[in-house]
Amino acid sequence: MASFVEETVPETETVAYMKLALEQAKLALDSLEVPVGCVIIEDQRVISSGRNRTTETRNATRHAEMEAIDVLLEQWKKDGLPREEVALKFSKCTLYVTCEPCIMCAAALSIIGIKEVYYGCANDKFGGCGSILSLHTNSSGKLMMSGGISRKEEFKCTGGIMASEAINLLRSFYEQGNPNAPKPHRTPMPRA
Repeated sequence: MASFVEETVPETETVAYMKLALEQAKLALDSLEVPVGCVIIEDQRVISSGRNRTTETRNATRHAEMEAIDVLLEQWKKDGLPREEVALKFSKCTLYVTCEPCIMCAAALSIIGIKEVYYGCANDKFGGCGSILSLHTNSSGKLMMSGGISRKEEFKCTGGIMASEAINLLRSFYEQGNPNAPKPHRTPMPRA
């Protein structure tokens, strides 16, 4: 299970980075995307950021974390970094994300060997860092990388950082309705 911090966190480095992730989430909200955003930090500087782009790209895998990871992979590929150095660089990175990574994103973070993750609110439907599965711990068993190479890295995971701000953004999105949501094909059954 991920550890949690109190809502009354003083202005710290962690809070400052989470505010940057919240800015990315606001950009997602402005684009009519589910408002989740993230930043990746190395040596106390932001080296990548991402926001949900699933509607814009019509690709359900384009979560904020995957967007930020892909920016780095592309950059490091252009820089000619070998795989081993890419893995070493990820092992020194920290991700700040407004909502607990889903199972897909938590698995990806484990596979790339991220050092640690801080998140805002829990993801009670799809959370991969303790809410549904705990992919950040070895207790979830081995994950397989492409090519069949097993990866069993744990990463530190802390939730509850500015959770109410993250929840408020999500609430704003769902209260306005999702104009991009598919229309139901059948009428809902009345509840008893």
